[in-house]
Amino acid sequence: MVNERKVEGLNIARGDLHDRANQHYHVDVAIIGAGPAGLTAGYLLGKQGLSVAIIEKDTRYVGGISRTVEHEGYRFDIGGHRFFSKSQAVVDLWNEILPDDFIQRPRMSRIYYEGKFYSYPLRAFEALFNLGIVRSTLCMASYAKAKAFPNKAVRSFEDWTVNQFGQKLYSIFFKTYTEKVWGMPCNEMSADWAAQRIKGLSLGAAVLDGFKRSLGLNKKPNDGMQTKTLLETFRYPRQGPGMMWEAARDKIVAAGGRVLMGHAMKQLASDGAGGWRLLATRDDGGETMIHAAHAISSAPMRELAARLHPLPQTVIEANDLKYRDFLTVALKIRSEDLFPDNWIYIHDSKVKVGRIQNFRSWSPEMVPDDSVACVGLEYFCFEGDDLWAASDDDLVALATREMEILGLIRPDQVIGGVVVRQEKAYPVYDDTYAANVDAMRRELEMSHPTLHLVGRNGMHRYNNQDHAMMTAMLTVENIVAGARLYDTWCVNEDAEYHEAGAEGADAGLPETRRPSADQAAALASLRQVPARVAPAARAA
Repeated sequence: MVNERKVEGLNIARGDLHDRANQHYHVDVAIIGAGPAGLTAGYLLGKQGLSVAIIEKDTRYVGGISRTVEHEGYRFDIGGHRFFSKSQAVVDLWNEILPDDFIQRPRMSRIYYEGKFYSYPLRAFEALFNLGIVRSTLCMASYAKAKAFPNKAVRSFEDWTVNQFGQKLYSIFFKTYTEKVWGMPCNEMSADWAAQRIKGLSLGAAVLDGFKRSLGLNKKPNDGMQTKTLLETFRYPRQGPGMMWEAARDKIVAAGGRVLMGHAMKQLASDGAGGWRLLATRDDGGETMIHAAHAISSAPMRELAARLHPLPQTVIEANDLKYRDFLTVALKIRSEDLFPDNWIYIHDSKVKVGRIQNFRSWSPEMVPDDSVACVGLEYFCFEGDDLWAASDDDLVALATREMEILGLIRPDQVIGGVVVRQEKAYPVYDDTYAANVDAMRRELEMSHPTLHLVGRNGMHRYNNQDHAMMTAMLTVENIVAGARLYDTWCVNEDAEYHEAGAEGADAGLPETRRPSADQAAALASLRQVPARVAPAARAA
């Protein structure tokens, strides 16, 4: 018997799901990308009785940047993913998809500089103590100079941070790592981002506090930081974040949906009747066509615009969107664990590595041999640059050298290594990105109401996993209702719309519901990204 379900005009027979001879699929919803957003949408749509087909260009792994890569029994988390959300709906969905495989892990991450560890977030008095009497004196003199003669024309991250901490501390604890991550000079990053990013740290308060504590006058562990609650432990799938998304994939398939691996989007074409034809190229060289009433895209906006038919008017704006890429070199080392942290931040300018993961600290099951430490050296780069283009052997050799330079290992302790590349890991927020994203978003919402953008790259937003999931969760509610109930682009903490853009710019779009406090908690789960100083400000 053919299973059918009608939802606001959707009526695709499951018996028509696949025409095997012609590699055609007929579904309610076609989904581009099997990352957290795409798989969340696919799972929830299946629960509503709608048929789905998801294409994923990776031939082996689902989860996108949240996947877990396996090599010879060792597992690698691409970037580190703590499972925490202020949204109970997201937490409940995690528990529903993966009910029995979460473990509770201690949280620890520090800065590593010239052989010493520093608390993260930075504790100024501890930092001065670790730096030693001579360098600390120079740092305090630099700080005093900055306070006595501040830069009154503050435009950049560098201007703001030097004013707050002095040139010496800025150069040690802020400049090197920040430039490694974002690939631009600190004097070109906006001061606004610095003020948002470095909250609550006061060097003057830290020094005063340190003297008071040395005299027994202050027992409070403030150390110059505003009181701030950090998670001491976090939940984590015992075999990495990919375990969550592999379970979601399996549940989608068990419900009758399809997850097509090794399928890359070639074209997404309007069928002229409000629906879509998604053409994908397979890794075997063939092609697959998916016919659907709705399409959900978590593909990069730049990529989607280039493959849409008819071509959107905003393809030029979309093509101007930029990304920061990322690669991990995982080293297997004959040693006990090198440090207890989940990861350490590397502030040393003598090496290119930005951060080092300790995979066993995430979960003991990530590393199968108790006599072997497994670490992941993270390098931030641009696709096509020297780092990205280097061979795997050269990158393993580089990582081994840099671990020796840092004083963490001897080269003869390394017994193997593997490289994992992640393109378009971080959307770049440059001078024009917001206008470009807004232009494409508005055109697609007006012209193609059955095309839905979700997730980090699908919306060009540097978000957390729970934000990506919530955009998919609300999109599913919109599809099931047959109406745009929720604006998935509404992300500020009060769940209200930003007062930006020309008055009446949303004319023609239907009014939407205000997200609940729980939904808004996930939609606000965005990360801060530096914007470039405006050209006029740099020239001034």
